[in-house]
Amino acid sequence: MPGGARQGAGTVTGDILYRLRGPAAGPGPGAHRSREIGGIGVFRDQVPFWRHPDARRIDLRATLRDPFEGTVVRRFEERRALEVWALVDLSASMRFRGTGVTWDLVTELCIALARSATRIGDAFGLIGCGAGPDLMLPASRRRGTADVVADRLAAIRPRGTSADGLLTAASSLAGRRKLVMVVSDFRLPEALIGALFARLQGHDVVPVAIEDGALDEGLPAFGLIELEDLEGGGRRRVMMRPSLRTRWLAREAERRESFRRLALRHGRPPYRLADRFDGDDFSRHLLWTAA
Repeated sequence: MPGGARQGAGTVTGDILYRLRGPAAGPGPGAHRSREIGGIGVFRDQVPFWRHPDARRIDLRATLRDPFEGTVVRRFEERRALEVWALVDLSASMRFRGTGVTWDLVTELCIALARSATRIGDAFGLIGCGAGPDLMLPASRRRGTADVVADRLAAIRPRGTSADGLLTAASSLAGRRKLVMVVSDFRLPEALIGALFARLQGHDVVPVAIEDGALDEGLPAFGLIELEDLEGGGRRRVMMRPSLRTRWLAREAERRESFRRLALRHGRPPYRLADRFDGDDFSRHLLWTAA
């Protein structure tokens, strides 16, 4: 499932391989397993003719071996397409710069998803939200979708004071089951995250937690550091010391574990995207958690 993509700076992202948890129910033929039975596709099973009366699929050998002298028919599992969506947090914290650049990671991920999906006949759509939905790209199978995603995201500067618009976006994704990537730093109220996952119930949801090593491994054991609340809380200086660093890291670990448990109650465990994007690593996560 190729997924390389162009970015404004010329960076090429890695491939992304994915599959849906459970059968796909897209409107047309594609690359994913489904419950649809047809004349072409992957062999599924053999059944009596009365259960699947298709004379073109009669299995002569199985029919001759049938001790009850019945007619046996082969059934095939049709492959279907699906829609892949990215719900992106546009609150101001998503422009954090530390070991990496948060928005660059988001952009690289979305471009790779768009390229990977459209290359195999799936549709890719994107909704970006701060306090309300601020960016909407309808799901499309066009090969140029990745370039459109790159251009639109390059023009975005996250500045929202909240990510409440994700709830509205989640409600708009009704209908057939979709693969939905929720892309955020998830430094949001737990009640909001729980409500978001609840509204996406029925879809295959993959939380992608954008993080930065500067907020944990990069913290000094001792020294003066300056902190800024990107969502309007101002700046403050903090004298970091070993005991404070230990408490900081413990609270971060507790927050991550609480978020992981919340995500698991609604489907897949979260994927931690920190400092740099690795398409192979993300693919392994998507394939492993789909099993």
